[in-house]
Amino acid sequence: MIFTWLGFILLIISLVILDLGLLNRRPATVSFSKSLIWAAGWVSVSLAFTTVVYDGYANHRFGLGTIPDAVDGRINDGPTAASKYLTGYVLEKALSVDNLFVIAVIFQFLAIPAEYQHRVLFWGVFGAMVLRGLMIGIGVELVVHHHWVLYVFGAFLLFTGVRLLILRDRPPDPARDPVMRIARRFLPFTPRYHGKRLMTIENGRRVLTPLALAMILVETSDLMFATDSIPAVFSVTADPLLVFTSNIFAVLGLRTLYFALAGLMQRFRYVKISLALILVVVGVKMIAGHWIKQAVGQYAVLYLLGIVGLLLTAGVTASLVLPRAREPVAST
Repeated sequence: MIFTWLGFILLIISLVILDLGLLNRRPATVSFSKSLIWAAGWVSVSLAFTTVVYDGYANHRFGLGTIPDAVDGRINDGPTAASKYLTGYVLEKALSVDNLFVIAVIFQFLAIPAEYQHRVLFWGVFGAMVLRGLMIGIGVELVVHHHWVLYVFGAFLLFTGVRLLILRDRPPDPARDPVMRIARRFLPFTPRYHGKRLMTIENGRRVLTPLALAMILVETSDLMFATDSIPAVFSVTADPLLVFTSNIFAVLGLRTLYFALAGLMQRFRYVKISLALILVVVGVKMIAGHWIKQAVGQYAVLYLLGIVGLLLTAGVTASLVLPRAREPVAST
């Protein structure tokens, strides 16, 4: 098993170095076409990894598929492991989309130049992978040794989904973010940019640039979204490798996905409703998992994948088809 983890970590490091070397060598505005190509590339790599999962669990390579999954009590074979990985990946990728809206607001609020946004996102995504790895490790231990934690996760996701449905029209305000206030109060910042540097020296003292503040806000926002997305994947599986790989691959292409969708985010106004409904569905699945399993049998994961895909498709379609409500005209 240790060789499996080492191999996957080496693969991720290689992909990150490739991303850094080709897209982050020098400040430049990432074009829509280039970001779209790279976003499609990351999705293709993530989907291709499904075959690796299938082969590893089908042939029990390095001890894979020998321990019962704490979520459903089944030993994951090739098809089961592949479907759980794919469902977890789609679920995490879908929930990460909402984070892109928040990142766009942060960049707009701090007036981050377009040519420096990719640097902030690169290190933000890299930090997110490390933080999520730690959170996944803790979550797996909790689920394996305390199965009742799944019901707590389910109730939390159900509450969060309903709350998002109620508050969906309230955009985030970085100026009122407590992290923003604490950072500006206790850390030395300069309002001026110094190229792509995160730290510089002004008047004889070391200060942080607005890029550093943006990175802090991006990291903390991802941490907040991880408290939703990581419990959500435990509705699918508690297998450490499946949880970790589906999460990491979902986050890995987040940076290029941002540039591909940055100019279109305002059009996808109904996607937030879809994401809130996904959280509700996942929460219900975690709470009523035993009864759902009795009703639909071993295909519960595939049904969940279908529902998630259907809700996302409905949100995107509604955003593109339904007309935007007209802004009220002020009377003179």
